[in-house]
Amino acid sequence: MLDELSKLFHHTRKMEKGSFLFQEGSTANELYMIQSGIVQLTKIIPDGRELTLRMCSRGELVGELDLFTPSPSYLLSSRVVESGEVAVIMKDVLEEKLSTNLPLSLEFMKWMSKQYRKTQTKFRDLVLHGKKGALYSTLIRITNSYGNKTSNGILIELPLTNQDLANFCGTSREVVNRLLSELRKNGIISVNKGSITVHDLNYLKTEIDCEDCPIDICKID
Repeated sequence: MLDELSKLFHHTRKMEKGSFLFQEGSTANELYMIQSGIVQLTKIIPDGRELTLRMCSRGELVGELDLFTPSPSYLLSSRVVESGEVAVIMKDVLEEKLSTNLPLSLEFMKWMSKQYRKTQTKFRDLVLHGKKGALYSTLIRITNSYGNKTSNGILIELPLTNQDLANFCGTSREVVNRLLSELRKNGIISVNKGSITVHDLNYLKTEIDCEDCPIDICKID
């Protein structure tokens, strides 16, 4: 799918940390294929808090939720958390290509289905296990996406603040602070200079009745 889409790229664009590729409610006429860097896809929920749905890196397509919809606006916001570059695809060009190219459409549907399953399992953990389940499942997913096995455990090689984790869980920073403190006290994780190391991944999985989903589903990106 990526090879086919690469033929539709109009140009590339630099993205700087802290900026937005697009914001919720703005006109949706472009999609982006990440070439380098990392972006967050977020949604503002009714009480004003920010919910982070995905972290996207090289090879990921963002803005796809707005394809083939009558809405002219983006449903989510895309904030850059690591500077890089994106390839830009016009929405109408991609829609036309998907309408006329069956193999590409099938591959795109498979990819969309996988994204839906990722989101579905995330909300399952939140509904069944509350804020604790949301945090534990987030930590598991982050280790699968950005974890590096060391002699001391799994080091998460992605700088995340407690507020970042709270956004993934749809809760407050204070709740995440308390839950992380409990995990540190019990030796499940440790934190050094802002980097989290998970020492007992099985504990997190047991606490949320982990179904051992395939790694490509149990990821944060």
